Amino acid sequence: MRRRVDEAVGLGQAKEKSIKGKAGEVQVWSLWRLWLKWTLLALCVLYVVTPFLLRLFPGIVQHLVYSHVLYFVDLSRPADLGLNHTANMYLTPEEGVTLGVWHTVPEKKWKEAQGKGLDWYEKSLGDGSPVFIYLHGNTNNRATPHRIATANVISSLGYHAVVMDYRGFGDSTGEPTGSRLIIDALYLYHWVRERSKGSPLVIWGHSIGTVVTTNLAVKLQEQGNPADGVILEGAFTHTLQKRYAHPFAWYYWKFPYIQYYFLSLPKEKKAPVPNDENLKKMRTPLLMLHAEDDQVAPFKMAQELYSIAREALKSDKRIKLVSFERSLRYGHDEVYRDPALPGIVREFVQTLAA
Repeated sequence: MRRRVDEAVGLGQAKEKSIKGKAGEVQVWSLWRLWLKWTLLALCVLYVVTPFLLRLFPGIVQHLVYSHVLYFVDLSRPADLGLNHTANMYLTPEEGVTLGVWHTVPEKKWKEAQGKGLDWYEKSLGDGSPVFIYLHGNTNNRATPHRIATANVISSLGYHAVVMDYRGFGDSTGEPTGSRLIIDALYLYHWVRERSKGSPLVIWGHSIGTVVTTNLAVKLQEQGNPADGVILEGAFTHTLQKRYAHPFAWYYWKFPYIQYYFLSLPKEKKAPVPNDENLKKMRTPLLMLHAEDDQVAPFKMAQELYSIAREALKSDKRIKLVSFERSLRYGHDEVYRDPALPGIVREFVQTLAA
């Protein structure tokens, strides 16, 4: 009799535990559903509110376009990033603005460069080796890994690499706009040209830096002091599409109504001329590099720009488009990884001397 009572008590306790367990599961599920509901609601509110914030505060858009973030890195010490034949310097294009610049000498000079000061680096620009001015895209600074890697590719070929942070980027002072980026690039070009003593001078632009590059090339052409060559990496057909291909804005651009909030924002008075318009006027020898899987500037943009430039130059010898297969997964920033890139660049430089 006692065993039956004990069994009944045991069964009762088991049922009670089971009920409590199910009650706990229901409570957890309810909390999870509540959290999910509020999260979705918050995302919906954010989605609706963001366009209005962009319209009320257009400065936000500028910071989306020119995301000049300074990572926790001392840009004045390039050797800390493995650039042991690189000098850091600061140039002043106009009062109140300083530009942080790295000058990496040819790799063959790395031993000679040890312990040398800025005067030595400056004089080395006139050693007869080709000089490359690298104009980067709209995010971060000259210490970004793919920019360091590109400078190393240039240096490994026996060329100088001069990499600038536009005003407001990295440790450069000032506030960036499209027209001011071009002012900075123009100043750097003349500074380098004055010291390079006739050495081949090539401008390499990447992403939004391609817009700066083509504007610069046209201005130099008009001044009668053209660059010897231009390289465009990840170029796009016009700046507006690039602005809204930015990772913080692409989601909204898929919806038609959002264009009202962006397109009606106050436009810069002296906005840069788009690449497609510049290439109609540019006569500088041109090399285009573009990955077929580029999600920021789709490959069809490169094809369109190539057609425009080819028509303007009236020659296949002064322009070349090199594409990188989709399967390589170079995207928008990693063309530097291709083993054939040094040979492609070297061949382009050799054609400039022909």
